[in-house]
Amino acid sequence: MSSQPMDLSGRCVLVTGASSGIGRETALLLSQLNARVVLVGRNRERLEAACQQLQGTGHRVEPFDLSALQEIPTWLKRLTTETGPLGGLVHSAGVQNSLPLRVLTLEKLEAVFRINVSAAVMLTKAFCQKGCGQPGGSIVFVSSSAGLAGRPGITAYSASKGALVALARSAALELAKDRIRVNCVAPGLVQSEMLEQLRELLGQLAGGNHVLGEIVFNRANGGLHRLSLWALSSLNLVRRITSVHH
Repeated sequence: MSSQPMDLSGRCVLVTGASSGIGRETALLLSQLNARVVLVGRNRERLEAACQQLQGTGHRVEPFDLSALQEIPTWLKRLTTETGPLGGLVHSAGVQNSLPLRVLTLEKLEAVFRINVSAAVMLTKAFCQKGCGQPGGSIVFVSSSAGLAGRPGITAYSASKGALVALARSAALELAKDRIRVNCVAPGLVQSEMLEQLRELLGQLAGGNHVLGEIVFNRANGGLHRLSLWALSSLNLVRRITSVHH
């Protein structure tokens, strides 16, 4: 038996948004804890590069566009016939549309919700299919502190991340009878490609002063690793938890 209390040997975990940022770091930590990882994203080349950083063997790159919502259950069913049932699923893929509310269009709003929320619902639905998720499996959504407190200029993003929190709470209660745990992590700002975009927005909202964005960016160092640990704690806890970690 491993001395690592968070050892994930024998588990296969799917991570969306695995080609960059939080998703990539989560996949890396999962591999360090002996899980087999399925890396999901739209860009095969970037997924392959991320996969090369993982430890251990048995990992898999799976290019897929999550905006194809209707195809998610069929895709996951096919995938798990090849990988075996999933022990966990981390939905880290996300869209941040940094637009002030006055210029936000319905089309852009729907694009944010399609990946951030609707894809999460369909992935959860697909995970519940027979043979797709292991008994005692775990689903983790990566939300954001912006979904709890909100920030100017990212109304669509904040609303979508708040919806993820509500989704996790409801799904956790509904799926408890099936021994599927659903949790949500709501990090603050962490150093990633998405933060670069937010830093630029903060500078614009500050009248072109990018010092504020630079301070936020520098304070985020180390955040990815801490967030990955939170996500993995949710995947490996023995008891069912319905709270939101932030």
